[in-house]
Amino acid sequence: MKRFLAIISTAALLTACGGASSSAIACSEQFWNGVIALCLPAGWTVLEREILDDRGVPDQVIVAFQAEKSVSGQSPTITVTSEKIGLPLDTTAYSKASVRAVTTLPGYKLIDSRSMTVESQKTELHVFSAQPVAGEPERRFFQLSAVAANVGYTVTALTPVSISDTLQKEIMLIMNSVAFSQPAAAK
Repeated sequence: MKRFLAIISTAALLTACGGASSSAIACSEQFWNGVIALCLPAGWTVLEREILDDRGVPDQVIVAFQAEKSVSGQSPTITVTSEKIGLPLDTTAYSKASVRAVTTLPGYKLIDSRSMTVESQKTELHVFSAQPVAGEPERRFFQLSAVAANVGYTVTALTPVSISDTLQKEIMLIMNSVAFSQPAAAK
């Protein structure tokens, strides 16, 4: 789980200024990279691996997305990390371990927690605020963890602490669409 805390800390590397985007909240693009599927609303883009490497993002981040519209000078981002799991572990146990790991972050405060399912497996959407990088502002995190084929995946959204209802709905659209099989729209 130390690896997970390091990944959360590097999320700040992805924040940057952005432009305007549409406020419509519907699936604009079905993303599928052969491992994970999710639905992106208008105004969200995939960050190329070269950009992630230039920003020092670890290889455990298999894909990242960024909102084109900035909030308080920061562009909301979503990262997907992966780690091989040595022992048999289901989604529920992996999710609970991920939640426990982030409760040690500096300034951790629980904002919300709700049950969700990914590929028929029960997991938890864990929303919290923390200040993982000293000297940087406190941020809001939306975290969803799941297991597929003995690999643990964590989808983490990073935003300023205060966000609009529209941005929260966009993030929830993305989180609710996470899957590990190719969607019909991408075939």
